Amino acid sequence: MALLNILHYPDKRLHKVAKPVAEVDNRIRKLVADMAETMYKAPGVGLAATQVDVHERVIVIDVSETHDQLLTFINPEIVWSSNEKKLSEEGCLSVPGIYDNVERADKVRVRALNEKGEPFELDCEGLLAVCIQHEMDHLMGRVFVEYLSSLKQTRIKSKMKKLERAM
Repeated sequence: MALLNILHYPDKRLHKVAKPVAEVDNRIRKLVADMAETMYKAPGVGLAATQVDVHERVIVIDVSETHDQLLTFINPEIVWSSNEKKLSEEGCLSVPGIYDNVERADKVRVRALNEKGEPFELDCEGLLAVCIQHEMDHLMGRVFVEYLSSLKQTRIKSKMKKLERAM
């Protein structure tokens, strides 16, 4: 396993739309393992392949307190979402140190493949539902700060550019 480099907003590569995974093979399983290691080390609760400059539809998530319940979503799609919306504070490994409220569906059902290539569906609510929607946005080339006002986006871009120069 290897730690991967996480892209930081406003890197243009974060806006690439991920392509479907053609085959769940050893390369994809290695990507999943590397992404999980990177997410845990960061530390975070979710990571999309787009964030590590791999533009394929792969997500890893672990919202457990014990960080031992890794979920892998390959070619995920939301097949149902509740009409009820919920405002939740979000952060992102690609936008370190920035947190703000985003409104998302309270509950979702996601269909995907696991790391063995087997299809599954999962009903999600709470933090898991927020994470699924947040990470799927990454696969579509969207970062959570884009839900915020133009003024907030401009301030965040400035802050991130300063942070990048300081590194």
